[in-house]
Amino acid sequence: MQIRLDPARAPRACPIHHRALPRLAVIAALIAAPVFALADGVHVRFDYSSPTTSPFPSDRYTQPDWTQNTFKRVSLPKPDCAVRPSDCADIDVINTLDGFNTQPRISVPFSGDIDLASVSSDTVYLVNLGDTLTGLGYGQRVGINQVAWDAATRTLVFESDQLLQQHSRYVLVVTDGVRDTQGDPIERARHSRRHEESSRDDEQEREGSDYRKALIDGERAIRPGRYHIVATSLFTTQSISADLQKIHRQIAQSQPAPADFMIGNGGTVRAVFPLAGLAGIQFMRETGTAPAFTPSFLPTPALNVVPGSIGRIAFGTFNSPNYENAARFIPATGTLTGVPAVQGNNRLVFELFLPNGPRPAAGWPVAIFGHGFTDSMYGAPWTVASVFASRGIATIAINVVGHGGGALGTLNVIPTAGTPVVVPAGGRGIDQDGNGTIDSTEGVSAVGAQSIISSRDGLRQTVVDLMQLVRQIQVGIDVDGNGSATLDKQRIYYAGQSFGGIYGTIFLGVEGAVQAGVPNVPGGSIPEVARLGAFRVLTAIALATRQPQLLNLPPTPNVPFPYNLNFNENMPLRNLPPLVNNVPGSTAIQQVLENNTWVQQAGNPVAYAPYIRRQPLDGNAPKPVIVQFAKGDGTVPNPTTSALLRAGGLADRALYFRNDLAYAATAGAIPKNPHTFLTNIGIPAAAPFAVAAQTQIAVFFASGGTQVIDPDGAGPIFEMPITPPLPETLSFLP
Repeated sequence: MQIRLDPARAPRACPIHHRALPRLAVIAALIAAPVFALADGVHVRFDYSSPTTSPFPSDRYTQPDWTQNTFKRVSLPKPDCAVRPSDCADIDVINTLDGFNTQPRISVPFSGDIDLASVSSDTVYLVNLGDTLTGLGYGQRVGINQVAWDAATRTLVFESDQLLQQHSRYVLVVTDGVRDTQGDPIERARHSRRHEESSRDDEQEREGSDYRKALIDGERAIRPGRYHIVATSLFTTQSISADLQKIHRQIAQSQPAPADFMIGNGGTVRAVFPLAGLAGIQFMRETGTAPAFTPSFLPTPALNVVPGSIGRIAFGTFNSPNYENAARFIPATGTLTGVPAVQGNNRLVFELFLPNGPRPAAGWPVAIFGHGFTDSMYGAPWTVASVFASRGIATIAINVVGHGGGALGTLNVIPTAGTPVVVPAGGRGIDQDGNGTIDSTEGVSAVGAQSIISSRDGLRQTVVDLMQLVRQIQVGIDVDGNGSATLDKQRIYYAGQSFGGIYGTIFLGVEGAVQAGVPNVPGGSIPEVARLGAFRVLTAIALATRQPQLLNLPPTPNVPFPYNLNFNENMPLRNLPPLVNNVPGSTAIQQVLENNTWVQQAGNPVAYAPYIRRQPLDGNAPKPVIVQFAKGDGTVPNPTTSALLRAGGLADRALYFRNDLAYAATAGAIPKNPHTFLTNIGIPAAAPFAVAAQTQIAVFFASGGTQVIDPDGAGPIFEMPITPPLPETLSFLP
């Protein structure tokens, strides 16, 4: 009960007798109680002085920005930057975003302990209030998953059960179906204004008032259910595709110069070579800035997996607009009115494998093939080109940003007769850390104060380069210089492995001119891929180099650095019972991982998967696709691929390689980690599976995306489509 005094009936000032003091003290306490203790039972906390003491995400931590699709921009408060400089650097980047994560880690602090068994999608959920530009999605309800309870702070943590729509408003709903540890319903929360008003200026208070009005409006979208609403919070998701859509329009409207094949021996020789006339190709990869080179030979025998299928190899160049600045990120612009600015020009080298036999009248259908992380275009594309060519499909490839060694690398093409021809290798790596070496991925990620961006913009720039490559094919790729198009402008396809499946999913979601695609072993987000799989050490290094550092486990004895670094983030996978988190230091790690995922979401393939088929972007049509992946993938773990399949509604298009069965059938003669099952042609026991998966892609493309075969027919090794449910565990072979 709330007690109020009517000022008109208040007694006039009079002397107070000392015997009346105890009684007056009790009355004063009752008067103060409604202000400072709004609920006696357990309730949701709403102290907006910190994102950790109120539900988060929340539009309370934004400011108006009319240049954005969301009409707002994130505005998180900073900690003491002298003590937590890494967090401050991260927040500087986060505060350039126009909204919150589209697969958010949601936190709800409580005033006391709750019964975790009472937390479900019936008692805690999200309601979509509509796209900020169109209103689409209004009223859609979204459940929760991956529930955890942080015991030290009495905070409930969970993720949305599905990917949320971009630039859309969502209201978080907590009901009295959530119980305290005594079994009583939690009480209705009253938003505390005492603490937040004490340090807010007039403008901030107006923003708070606007937020409360928006929240009241949002509650009208909530349909009454079994339980009563006791707390709500409102947040707006970020824009995902805005930059790439704008860049795509710029590229589609351009008229680039034709690709140039006169690049051999300093521009005096056409770099087109009959495969039958090659003795080999030596790759002088630039691996140091002295400069220093590491020699190797390209896998020309792989081009004869199907003997005689490939007729010629060609190397050419084209120009692609570069949107990354020197620090390896794309500068933020308003997602509504801003225009990404070209920062420079990339002169890119591509390789092209042409089938044997007479060229079709319209040119060869062509598959762009994307290579993986640490690889280059001189790896995986060479292992698939022969099978593709056997079905009349040409293969074309470029290097990913930061890959292929330094720019001074060359190819020494050695014919069986005649003089060798030197061709630029097209390396895109740089010595980013200044140590004199160029590592296999150096330059694909932002570093330093922008390190939270990681590979987000390297991935997006690679997608830009692929869009430009499509445009080059559309204006005409003329290998022979006779004025005829060598490649079919209408039959452009895409396949890519691992990292190539990751940026390939983004590419397929944005580029409408590609007719069909096959991402192989893709997954996201990148922070999830790293923490769950073989690249976990990269996450450990990132945590170790933060200030303050966040590793919460001791190093492993007798293991070399950095592989001895350890941490325990204590985060549950999907569909598991709620987890009680009592691991010291894990909460800070979880927050860093969430912030990384949030910032990198515009480069997350999961966020683009819906645009392939379920909800194509403006001007695009749904694409036929196949998503190939393998049970127990140790590099891109299964839960990250399942996230992509769920987001895109692509489970019916998923090929599942049962590596557990294949490993047993071959008596362990194939790798335990099946990540490279598509390209393992060099391992005798694995080669038949690789060729079978490649054949599925080739048949799919040759049919224009209409024919989908099961690589082993009625056999058990390949499931096409996957037998439900989607895998949510790691399933690594021991």
